[in-house]
Amino acid sequence: MKRHFSMLREFHLADWFTLANAFCGTGAVFAAMRFLQDGERGYLLFGMALIPLAFIFDALDGRIARWRKSSSTLGRELDSLSDVISFGVAPAALAYACGMQGGWDWLVLSYFVCCGVSRLARYNVTAEAMSGEEGKVKYFEGTPIPTSLALVIVLAIAAGTDAIGHDLWFGQWQLGPWQLHPMVLLFALSGSLMISKTLHIPKP
Repeated sequence: MKRHFSMLREFHLADWFTLANAFCGTGAVFAAMRFLQDGERGYLLFGMALIPLAFIFDALDGRIARWRKSSSTLGRELDSLSDVISFGVAPAALAYACGMQGGWDWLVLSYFVCCGVSRLARYNVTAEAMSGEEGKVKYFEGTPIPTSLALVIVLAIAAGTDAIGHDLWFGQWQLGPWQLHPMVLLFALSGSLMISKTLHIPKP
């Protein structure tokens, strides 16, 4: 007879760190929404601060899994789904909250998230084939999605210097019926680097 919450009992220690990553990313999304609702910048900065914390949890879960020799397919899937939230959806939500709200901005931010999803899906499919004799992937194909932390740091600097909303760096362009904030192009570049098949980055 199966017990309630039996799935949770099967989680390894590393899986809980992975879920903490997802928790931080979700909190960042809610913080961005609360900022848009109340206009209190503290919520925005709090949401941005959660992304480095998510990065720490993301870095630790793999090390803990290897230390305890408890790697699993479930853990890998949890890691990818958590990364989509914390380093895909959350940075896009924070960028929107900072003022990248034009029609072209929406398209670019959506492209960024889709690139992150595609990057992680490709990694999950090819990880086994790319593994060496030690069973460990030796390099990343395309930039890892956690590199979007750099984008959040840029947003945090902008928020800390009052360069958000109508004062967003580089202003805005009117292209046809929609607006584009040039700063959003950083997200287009980040997304494009994620899905590159020719860019190989050694994995630590």
